[in-house]
Amino acid sequence: MNNAHEQQMLPPIEELLSHTGDMLLLDRVLAFDSETTIVEYSPKSHAWYSDSMGDMPAWMGIELMAQTVAAHVGLLKRSQHAPPKHGMLLGTRSYRASVPCFSAHAPLQIQATIVYRDDSGLGAYDCVIRSGENILANATLKVFEPDNFESFLQGSPT
Repeated sequence: MNNAHEQQMLPPIEELLSHTGDMLLLDRVLAFDSETTIVEYSPKSHAWYSDSMGDMPAWMGIELMAQTVAAHVGLLKRSQHAPPKHGMLLGTRSYRASVPCFSAHAPLQIQATIVYRDDSGLGAYDCVIRSGENILANATLKVFEPDNFESFLQGSPT
């Protein structure tokens, strides 16, 4: 996270993700370089995911991580002057949360760091959710970005 040129002019999160409205679960990009993106999100107490106390269940962290990966890919495409592409979360073997929920209105920092990517579009990201210095959740997400997303969904060769 030391390339100041790449961190200049970070776009609004809405320009990076296809998620809109209540499904957009990131507030802003804090930092970006070719390997890592850090974003921020403050859970909303009256959101669709809120529990009876107004907090976000910790299992929602997987979606926070997935959207952070999508933001990283979007920022990479933007830096290469390439059009955005759709991708998908394949899963994770282990998602670990040290808390049962993320407190409403308490800012979270979600970090995604690429650990693997091949020419077929398969990739893996190490992800961490923090509140201040405390690690609240972590996982390695497996992702896939086919050359032609629509053809892939229809079962056609890409």
